[in-house]
Amino acid sequence: MKLAVPDMISNSYFPAIAAIELGFFKEEGLDVELELIFPVDKAYAALRDGAVDLVAGSAHSALAAFPEWDGVKLLCAQAQGMYWFLVMHKDFGAQRGELDVVKGRRIGAAPWVEMGLRRLLIEAGIDPKRDNVAIAPVPGAVGTTVNFGLTAAKALEERKIDGFWANGMGAEVAVTGGTGTVVLDVRRGDGPKPCFNYTMASVATSDRVLARSPGLAAATVRALSKTHAALKKDVSLATGIGRKLFPPAEAELIAALIKRDLPYYDTTISREFVAGMNQFARDVGILSGDVPYEKVVAV
Repeated sequence: MKLAVPDMISNSYFPAIAAIELGFFKEEGLDVELELIFPVDKAYAALRDGAVDLVAGSAHSALAAFPEWDGVKLLCAQAQGMYWFLVMHKDFGAQRGELDVVKGRRIGAAPWVEMGLRRLLIEAGIDPKRDNVAIAPVPGAVGTTVNFGLTAAKALEERKIDGFWANGMGAEVAVTGGTGTVVLDVRRGDGPKPCFNYTMASVATSDRVLARSPGLAAATVRALSKTHAALKKDVSLATGIGRKLFPPAEAELIAALIKRDLPYYDTTISREFVAGMNQFARDVGILSGDVPYEKVVAV
C-alpha cells in the first residue's frame, strides 16, 4: 500500500511516517510505503484516482478531491488540533498573538493550508482583502516533491515573503536561524477559540480501499496508537528516523519538535472535532451540507 504525505521533513505527519519506519504498520499486516505528494490537494486527488491508498494530511483537505465527504473516510488522528504556525520576519518586532502585524504583508501558505489562516484572521477581525494581507503560495514551492516548511523558511530568510503559515519544522528553522518570530501557535492556545478544530493531521482512505480491505481502519488506528506509545516512551526514536529521512540539520531538530507534540498524540476523532471542522469548511465555502459524523469517520 502507498501512503502519501504532503510534507516529509516535518513534525506534522511524523506519526504516520514513524508507523512505517518503526514497523507498526507491518505488525498489523500492512505493507506500507511512503510517498511525498505536495500540495495536499494533489495527495487526496491521488487517493481518489487510486494512485495511493492512504493520505496522512490535513483532514479538511479531503474535500479537495471528495466533495461533501463522498467516497472518503478519516481513519484516525495523528495528533489533535490545527498544527500550523504563523511566523513573521523578526524585523517587524511582532509579539506573540499580535495579529495586526499581518496587515499590508505578504504571507506564504500552501494551497488548502491557507484556508485556516484566512478564516482565523476573519474570526480575529482582520479582513485579508480590506487589510491588504496577501496570502499566496511561497515563491519556489512548485512540484510534487516540495517540503513546504523548509521552502517557506528559506523564502523568509531571502525576504521573498514577510511571513509564512506552515509547519513546526519550518517555524523552528526560521526561529533558530534568527530570521523568524512565532506570532501564532494554534495548537497551544493562540488565536480565536474555534480555530483549534478547523482541521487536524489525520490518516484517511477512500471507501473503495476500505471495501477492498475491511480491516484497514482498525489496523491503522492500532499502528498509530503503537507509534504514539513508542514515541512517548522514547522520543529519541524520532532522531533515528530523522537521520534516515531528513537532511542532517533537520534530523537533529525533530526529536525536540516531537517531544513538544506528545501531549496532542491521540488517535481519537471526536464528534466535537468533526462538527467544528465541518463548520469551518462551510464558512470557507468548501462544504455545503451538514454531513453526519458517520459519513466523515470510519466508525
